[in-house]
Amino acid sequence: MSPHGSSSPALPLLVLSLLLLSPPGTLAGGDGSPPSRPIVTPISKDGSTSLYTIPVKGGAPLVLDLAGPLVWSPCQPGHRTVPCKSSVCTVANRNHPANCAYTGTGQPGSPDPTCACTAYPYNPASGQCGSGDLTKMPLSANATDGRNPLFPVSFPAYAACAPDGLLASLPAGAAGVAGLSRQPLSLPSQVASRLKVAKQFALCLAGDGQTGAAIFGGGPFELQAAQPMELAEDLRKNALPLLVNPKSGAYYFRLHGIAVNGAQLSVPAGAFDLDRRQGTGGVLFSTVTRFTTLRSDIFSPLINAFEALTRDVPRRKPFPPFDLCFDASGFPSTRVGPGVANIDLMLDGGRNWTLPGASSLVQVGGSTVCFAFQNMGFGATVANSPAVIIGTHQMEDNLVLFDLEKGTFGVSGLLLGRSTHCGNFNFAMGSS
Repeated sequence: MSPHGSSSPALPLLVLSLLLLSPPGTLAGGDGSPPSRPIVTPISKDGSTSLYTIPVKGGAPLVLDLAGPLVWSPCQPGHRTVPCKSSVCTVANRNHPANCAYTGTGQPGSPDPTCACTAYPYNPASGQCGSGDLTKMPLSANATDGRNPLFPVSFPAYAACAPDGLLASLPAGAAGVAGLSRQPLSLPSQVASRLKVAKQFALCLAGDGQTGAAIFGGGPFELQAAQPMELAEDLRKNALPLLVNPKSGAYYFRLHGIAVNGAQLSVPAGAFDLDRRQGTGGVLFSTVTRFTTLRSDIFSPLINAFEALTRDVPRRKPFPPFDLCFDASGFPSTRVGPGVANIDLMLDGGRNWTLPGASSLVQVGGSTVCFAFQNMGFGATVANSPAVIIGTHQMEDNLVLFDLEKGTFGVSGLLLGRSTHCGNFNFAMGSS
């Protein structure tokens, strides 16, 4: 249950210089010198695993992992390797998965000129890790003005080779994982350094049957609506601080409490706090956890409060893994989902991230909806876990923007309330 990786996100100046001085991305069809632009890529949701992918490896999909420190994929024979003495090798090995044994070869710092750096890719769906060469891998997307894709862009990125078996539990056809963490070899960090764009990215995860969008590198983020709606600038102006967990590059933020129908839950003092020394507790975003999962001392008062407010709605037999299910016809239909009491996540500055019915309930059958939060449970594993993991169901149809340079984030709130959604990015090719 704990976020993987156990390293500091700090990047040595030497490595930063190496990354920044590397050749920039090539821009298909241009002369190699147009102004740098952010890149956009569609996000697809896999119906079997509920994991999200982006087609940036020659059109092949990579699974999004907000806590992942690396990009990884199986490699072809004859792939390029990175010397062990390279500072990039040192950085890649600072993110060693806790449950992954060292191979004893390819260790950073070796003066042997024939030594090829070994990296340790991690599969967030299976919890398994592997080992393979650190390499450079071509990635591609489209430049964007925040409204449309404009022209193709390709660039090399440091990535870990992985054994084919590490793909198990990922969506069919997935070619690996795109780590999106705050670490220096994550995809957003490398896009920023390679393409000379802002060290920011924005995710808009769409629901079933729709295509979401991700923009790496800053700039506008416009969705189609009755009047086209630009969302990113307001999120930057009203950004909230991220918290640093020295043991992980995941995106933690401060949560002051949870309210249901305006009434704050009674939870133990410090229930949401991040223990920076141990790297445990705290609240983080996850793109590999489907439903927001809470430690028992937080989950119990939350479900009890929700149950009390829905006592008049006919119940249905609990549908595993859910603890509380309802007859869907017992709720009125609204633009933001079933008409039910809002759940508010109480953020810094007195602001709330409001979760209405579309975020707090999930349809599990033609006439059944269930409470879309899960109990983390008990035991030693939970003791080393975050207090709350915000899952993708609660992130869907919200624009979430992360600024790695400033250490901030912004969240739009459910876009259905503004008569748009994350499937409304216009992927028709525009003109540059």
